[in-house]
Amino acid sequence: MKKIDVDYTDRAVDRAGRKSNLSMFMVMLGFTFFSASMWVGQQLAAGLDWWSFIWALLLGGLILAAYTGSLGFIGAESGLSLDMLARRSFGTYGSYLPSAMISFTQIGWFGVGLAMFAIPVAKQVFGLHVTPDIMPWQGYLLVVIAGVLMTASAYFGIKSLTIISYIAVPAVAILGTVAMIIAVKRGDLGLVEQFALGTKDMGVIAGAGLVIGSFVSGGTATPNFTRFAKSAKVGLWTTVVAFFIGNSLMFLFGAVSSIYAGGNDIFDVMLNLNLFYLAVLVLGLNIWTTNDNALYTGGLGLSNIFGLSKKTMVVISGIVGTVAAVWLYWNFTDWLNVLNCTLPPVGIILVLHYFMNRKAYLEDSVKEKKVDWFAIAGVVLGAIVANLVKWGFPAINGMAVAAVCFLIGQKIQKN
Repeated sequence: MKKIDVDYTDRAVDRAGRKSNLSMFMVMLGFTFFSASMWVGQQLAAGLDWWSFIWALLLGGLILAAYTGSLGFIGAESGLSLDMLARRSFGTYGSYLPSAMISFTQIGWFGVGLAMFAIPVAKQVFGLHVTPDIMPWQGYLLVVIAGVLMTASAYFGIKSLTIISYIAVPAVAILGTVAMIIAVKRGDLGLVEQFALGTKDMGVIAGAGLVIGSFVSGGTATPNFTRFAKSAKVGLWTTVVAFFIGNSLMFLFGAVSSIYAGGNDIFDVMLNLNLFYLAVLVLGLNIWTTNDNALYTGGLGLSNIFGLSKKTMVVISGIVGTVAAVWLYWNFTDWLNVLNCTLPPVGIILVLHYFMNRKAYLEDSVKEKKVDWFAIAGVVLGAIVANLVKWGFPAINGMAVAAVCFLIGQKIQKN
């Protein structure tokens, strides 16, 4: 008897595989609970006053919601993962490029996330001295334990991701918000007054750019999760609302942490409030939700390239990310930020191809070619422009160039 692929690795999710609206909302919220976004919140608090901070969140959030919402819509309506959508827009072999890019980036962030948990816990639990050159064995042990647990949950796919999200999302949101409120109440100044302190040398546009850049890379993988939504409408609203709520909370946690406690995230605030065990719990759950989504995405991408099962590729990805975690944390974060600019061009091509061929997608009659070289050129040129041009929003610059290249290619191919 043939095994049922509950993760629909190489085909569209059928009606039986669709999840409840609440489950989809929890999964998407957990996806956006990204600890690195707290670092961005710290940067925003350092450069913006309160109202500029709010405007930056709204402007950046609207742009990010439009991008991820579009991907959420097509993922839900088609039932296809990012990699299966790429096979139709980039070609069978051409899809290896976006699959490799998303896998490499997400496995990298998985490793960074492991170290983001292990290093602060090693310092607080064991009182260890950790530097880029020194990592005691207890720290590596924490990395391995976290890596095994997170890889195991990603291995079991969307069902496991849903369970983790149901546990983690309420816990992180409630405990983090309570800790943030307590921190503000214990401070000498109110939130607006505290935000006003220091040198405010960042503009709203620059702040919005940080908001967009914080999750535009991971957001490209949105179809991998919304394909399980009951309808395109559900895929759209769960994505947009989750990104606004999840990202805003992460930015607020990071901003309030830095201006009241001087730390990077809510973990530091909770430590200062003598909530040690809750701090470890919140940090672990927060990273777990995003890391599971990252590893799941990496597994799907590598499965498309190598033709092996998603579960096999998740295990391999988890091993690679765990082994390289500490090195990635200290040496590779800047490179991962560069790679973040390469994925939005992929996303815009998926969206354009879908809406230009929507009827064929819905009838499952899209003709696959081996390689669409204009799509490939769009991604390469878009990534170059996004990384080198400093004017405006890097992600949008990259998407604009990719869109032009792709549309020119479509016009030429039709003629």
